[in-house]
Amino acid sequence: MTTHPDRYGFYGKFGGAYIPEMLYANVEFLQQHYQQIIDSESFRKEFEYLLKDYAGRETPLYFAARLSEKYGASIYLKREDLCHTGAHKVNNTIGQILLASRLGKKRIIAETGAGQHGVATATVCALKGLECIVYMGETDMKRQALNVARMEMLGAKVMPATSGSKTLKDATNEAIRDWINHPEDTYYLIGSVVGPHPYPDMVAQFQSVISREIRQQLKEKTGSELPDYVIACVGGGSNAAGAFYHFLEDEDVKLVAVEAAGNGIESGESAATTQLGRIGILHGSKSLVMQTADGQVVEPYSISAGLDYPGIGPLHAHLFDTGRGIFLNATDKEALDAAFELARLEGIIPALESAHAVAALKKIKLKKEDKVVVNLSGRGDKDMATYLKYLPKQNG
Repeated sequence: MTTHPDRYGFYGKFGGAYIPEMLYANVEFLQQHYQQIIDSESFRKEFEYLLKDYAGRETPLYFAARLSEKYGASIYLKREDLCHTGAHKVNNTIGQILLASRLGKKRIIAETGAGQHGVATATVCALKGLECIVYMGETDMKRQALNVARMEMLGAKVMPATSGSKTLKDATNEAIRDWINHPEDTYYLIGSVVGPHPYPDMVAQFQSVISREIRQQLKEKTGSELPDYVIACVGGGSNAAGAFYHFLEDEDVKLVAVEAAGNGIESGESAATTQLGRIGILHGSKSLVMQTADGQVVEPYSISAGLDYPGIGPLHAHLFDTGRGIFLNATDKEALDAAFELARLEGIIPALESAHAVAALKKIKLKKEDKVVVNLSGRGDKDMATYLKYLPKQNG
């Protein structure tokens, strides 16, 4: 298992770049130059500076004592929810905005589901004084109204996607259409490890700071860099890619990806791609895709706006295909229960996406000596309207 794809952008049988002719020059240029730019001293210096002094890294690796007592293992929470903007997304947007600036692009477009990537993109565009257009499904705009307001306050123009389920898939479609119509001056700042090569690799590299810190912090706390489990939620999969990255070749570390089961795998309202999908092309890469027998994309569903995506990043499809990753899923109810439990045991309100990862603790047979790291990818401020609907039930 290697961290990088091959020269054509494939992780095993998944990946590549399946793009319209109008975008070929843009994507080919990125493929040829991105690694050289990322590896340059000036880029690394500015990237590390902004991660530290602007985004607030490193984020804590917190030993969750009461959660550990309940589940009978040593459980640590990687606190990406404490990053500036409220989630891990800013790690990637800082990296890509520096890349876009070095490419001379003045107009930035992005897609967003839960709104955290949109907020993080609007944030770095404000930082660099660049025009920002964010596409967001009309359904998601309603359930994530707070993040829409944050984006607009930061100077971004939020464009509603009104087709399909009016969620992340549809926002991505609109962003790609925009990019096709403005190939010269526009940079598409993709928010997850999806899309045509080199985006999955770039985003994974920018997010890999998460697992780099976990190794260092765990050694300081326990004497060993290696946990027994790393658990992260997966939609497209950027926070999981970052949490897994520096453990991919350590086969004793179990990598647990948790997808959104929605109302149940067989309910027709789910987003568990590895369970329901098959090989197809979506948004520029070959991966596992939820689709009908004739190749039409099936509308995904999850209570969490960031996980209702009908595909999965090619790296994760490869982890699933090879058995390197353990793929679980959590229903809406399981995620809600986990969120309320974390709030009451540890005083931390997670994003609904992150709550799916916490829910996996009930699904794994843990031993007392196990060291478990759960990537808490975002905080729950944006989801309070949803939590409020279920609060009376939780209070009995």
